[in-house]
Amino acid sequence: MIGIVNYGAGNIFSLTSALDRLKLAYGMVNTETDLDKYTHIIIPGVGHAGAAMQKLEQTGLVAPLKALKKPVLGICVGMQLLTQHSEEGNARLMGIVPVKTRLFNKDQGIKIPHMGWNNISHQNNLLFEGVENDAQFYFVHSYFIEYNATFDIATANYGMPFSAAVQKDNFYGVQFHPEKSGVAGERLLKNFSNLKQ
Repeated sequence: MIGIVNYGAGNIFSLTSALDRLKLAYGMVNTETDLDKYTHIIIPGVGHAGAAMQKLEQTGLVAPLKALKKPVLGICVGMQLLTQHSEEGNARLMGIVPVKTRLFNKDQGIKIPHMGWNNISHQNNLLFEGVENDAQFYFVHSYFIEYNATFDIATANYGMPFSAAVQKDNFYGVQFHPEKSGVAGERLLKNFSNLKQ
């Protein structure tokens, strides 16, 4: 059963709609004790990473989340929260994955935000089992996770390569929105729900 961290910084409706379509059971995580009820945890997030981090800190969930040994998936800003630091608001984040979240460079002749469908190339990782390499996923973001081969499990290109997905131990992050990415995104959510503790 999936627990969704409910800290006021995520568009939870589109995520719960996708989980409903997949017939995956879920509930909301509002307090530390709620974490015990679920086998898998999702940290959603839209908007400003610094503001999202402040909201997450106010819930008292940062330390309990970092201590988890069960599978955790950060989506979009939820993925960025797993990193050390964001240039957005010069914010210190959870520091689970030792990489930084950076602003796309307009000088590369790209529109910011990066918005719409983009291809990803993924590694041989259980999160992407059954997902075609070069599959398209839906992105909406102005900040990106810097590429680091140690943690990168999927790469996209927008002016430069960046991490579309990362993994460190039981923590996974995806920059795209699987809940808005059609069949490939639903497969990824299903794969996440099947990850073993």
